[in-house]
Amino acid sequence: MKLSSPTLLLIFSALVLSVTCETSSPRNVDDFIQCLSNYSHPSYPIFDAIYTPENSSFQSVLLSYIRNKRFITQFNPKPLAIVTALHESHVQGTVLCAKNHGLVITIRSGGHDYEGLSYTSYLLFVILDLFNLRSININLADETAWVQAGATVGELYYRIAEKSKEHGFSAAACPSVGTGGHFSGGGYGNMMRKYGLTVDNIIDAQIVNVDGTILDRKSMGEDLFWAIRGGGGASFGVILSWKIKLLRVPPIVTVFHANRTLEQGATDIAYQWQHVGHKLPEDLFIRVMPQVFNARQDSQEGKKTVVIAFIGLFLGQTQGLLSLLNESFPQLGLQQNECNEMSWVESTVFWAGYPIGTSKNVLLERPKQPVVYYKGRSDYVKEVIPKEALESIWKLMIKGGVGWMQWNPYGGRMQEISESETPFPHRAGNLFLIQYGFLWTEDGVNITEHNEDLSLALYDAMTPYVSKSPREAFFCYRDLDVGAATTNFTAFQAAQEYGPRYFKGNFERLIRVKTAVDPSNFFRNEQSIPTLPKYM
Repeated sequence: MKLSSPTLLLIFSALVLSVTCETSSPRNVDDFIQCLSNYSHPSYPIFDAIYTPENSSFQSVLLSYIRNKRFITQFNPKPLAIVTALHESHVQGTVLCAKNHGLVITIRSGGHDYEGLSYTSYLLFVILDLFNLRSININLADETAWVQAGATVGELYYRIAEKSKEHGFSAAACPSVGTGGHFSGGGYGNMMRKYGLTVDNIIDAQIVNVDGTILDRKSMGEDLFWAIRGGGGASFGVILSWKIKLLRVPPIVTVFHANRTLEQGATDIAYQWQHVGHKLPEDLFIRVMPQVFNARQDSQEGKKTVVIAFIGLFLGQTQGLLSLLNESFPQLGLQQNECNEMSWVESTVFWAGYPIGTSKNVLLERPKQPVVYYKGRSDYVKEVIPKEALESIWKLMIKGGVGWMQWNPYGGRMQEISESETPFPHRAGNLFLIQYGFLWTEDGVNITEHNEDLSLALYDAMTPYVSKSPREAFFCYRDLDVGAATTNFTAFQAAQEYGPRYFKGNFERLIRVKTAVDPSNFFRNEQSIPTLPKYM
């Protein structure tokens, strides 16, 4: 059995942690809880918000916001406690008490962190879970909203729609993503060509700093406000809430999901999309999704093939969409019966993968426990991938038998914002962003290793066709294989591997901000922003 270096390190760390916890956790936890009680608001007793392994609900609370079964094995370290903050004083107390008692905190909102860093650690740690801090206050008068970090994007979409049919927000397609991490990492969605990213539409924020003080934009200063809009909030403090600009949408939009097989010329269509997807009017977003399927013909039963889905959102009605595509992208051959008109909030339900006609109430649902294993990666493409290369990529996907890619088009507003405007640097010059996804349901270390190897093989095969020096990556699709500290002390040298991939030239400024606001590097994980070494 072959074990990767990260897996071996995780197993070793878990064994060390288990021994340490036997001798250290009772004292640490008791002292930590006693400390918390000194900071809690009188109306919100801390004992209503804290769970330890001795509590019968501990396991269910831990699992309820884990989205990836890779991180619930016997080798994954467990927290000494989970603080499910009911009030901002619980957040302040958790920061101060963890710092005073030598504990690390991991900060969780939606739990979609691809590498589980919001709920795992190599050191003695507690989880600060924000899922109870989820209020959303819509102000149509000035077209803004305050959104607490524990709210999901689905809840945000729902609450906007309660107030207006002509407003929306540019964020994730997956409704259970938490706004705390998604917003701070530079989250994108199917309106990014029209309105940019989450971070391009944030106008204020509240954060608890390392001293336990609550700061807003004015009191934190523009450097820190810049850093948390794309640099990841968890390196700098605990985000409590965001103030966002609401975005105008038409009362009726059009969506489509058109599957094209290789026999129907899907390769030619995908090749042409690379030339036009980023040049189409900014009201149109077309995602390309190659995915492995079983062939359905009787003569090919059990044979694998690639089917490419073209999934679109048009901020307008069907006739306008068809007219546009007939002129600019006729190769797709989109038909009227493949299009559906609906309200913008209904389109978010469609993009979440639900059947047409599903109630928007699903946007309020929160998963209870993980159901799949997952490994994600990302890339940026700056030049058209040749048709012959696409065919070889499909063959590799078919050989592996699993996996998919999402190609998300750039252009429009993404072309207009400078790389340094926010820490998120992946702007002009990109044709599209790739997300690689591998999901499986079978248990076992061997199966996990096999699927991770398949994921890496596809990623390696794409090397000639994606960005270089550095090979860029999307921070919200966190991937420890692009570099990580061996412990979550955030080694400065290790950070030179992953930092430029996520942030390019903005990484140096992020380090300077981090050093200024958290010089002791209290807020840290395997891929956090490091502080400057003292000798530099």
